[in-house]
Amino acid sequence: MGEKHVVRFEPVGIEIEVDEGQTILRAAAENGVQLMHGCKEGQCAACKSFVLEGEDIELDSYSTFALPDYEKEEGQTLLCRAHAYEDLVIELLNYDEEIIRGGLPLRRGVVEVLSNEAVTHDMRHLVVKLLEPDEIKFFPGQYMDFVVPGTEETRSFSMANTPNREGIYEFVIKIYPGGLFSEHLADKIQVGDRLEVEAPFGTFTLRENRTSNLIFVGGGAGMAPVLGLLRSMAERGVERKATFYYGARTARDLCFEDELHALAEKIPDFRYVPALSEPAEGEPWEGHTGLITEVVKALEPTLEGADAYVCGPPPMVDAAIATLTALGVREQNIFYDKFTTTGEQEGEDGQ
Repeated sequence: MGEKHVVRFEPVGIEIEVDEGQTILRAAAENGVQLMHGCKEGQCAACKSFVLEGEDIELDSYSTFALPDYEKEEGQTLLCRAHAYEDLVIELLNYDEEIIRGGLPLRRGVVEVLSNEAVTHDMRHLVVKLLEPDEIKFFPGQYMDFVVPGTEETRSFSMANTPNREGIYEFVIKIYPGGLFSEHLADKIQVGDRLEVEAPFGTFTLRENRTSNLIFVGGGAGMAPVLGLLRSMAERGVERKATFYYGARTARDLCFEDELHALAEKIPDFRYVPALSEPAEGEPWEGHTGLITEVVKALEPTLEGADAYVCGPPPMVDAAIATLTALGVREQNIFYDKFTTTGEQEGEDGQ
């Protein structure tokens, strides 16, 4: 590790010490400061911020789609890739003070696999139990990092469950051919196997200080964090009008259908709206068809005053954000998780 420097975040006035060997985002998380972030790989831009004071910053590799060269020259940076080599003042461009000050400590641990079952032709429902430490706290909607067996690489997956005393964690994970973690999950990971983990990460959590209507838009493994949020709402008796729009290609890409329809009886004024973009010929489907953003547009004449939570592949997330803002959702009330890929050869989900 290297020298430590002070990084101050404005406009919230929080200061932390950052070791030169850490990214600023990592140091913040270890200090219980929950900054906005998504992929931690420099691809989703959720942690993009502006450097007000200080110039000696180095970035690990990142995507220029997340931080174009002209933005970097203007002073913007990605906190998940940035290393501080002097004291800095950072202006947070995307932040939620309730979330920032309510961060939970990062903890490493070991889990044991309880089950690894297919829920669609290319998604698995992985259930694990924490062996050590005694507890890793998290908020519904957050995610956990898994160390890929036999490597030092990690992959991130959102938890579909709510916090519980038994230390059980559930995940819905898409299988990609050749994916570093997917390969293990599809062919090698068995009940009883032990995996190294770290959590919690992510800010895809319900803003508890609001009472506005909720719109959830998801696709693929984006099912996991939304399911976690909905299960939490049902457990706690949250009474906010909520609709979950879930996009899939064909009927065989749908999962957790029975539970989602049953949640309508537990959450007052909740609707689950699945849509198929490419229903198979002759497939008995009476629901909505088309891209999920088109379905949202057709069924929601206006969404002014609503909070929106969007989770799935980057193209779907970007299209959903554009649709939601056009329907009247304020940009600061759209919370999203982009499931970015890690390595072109792997095609691995980022959460």
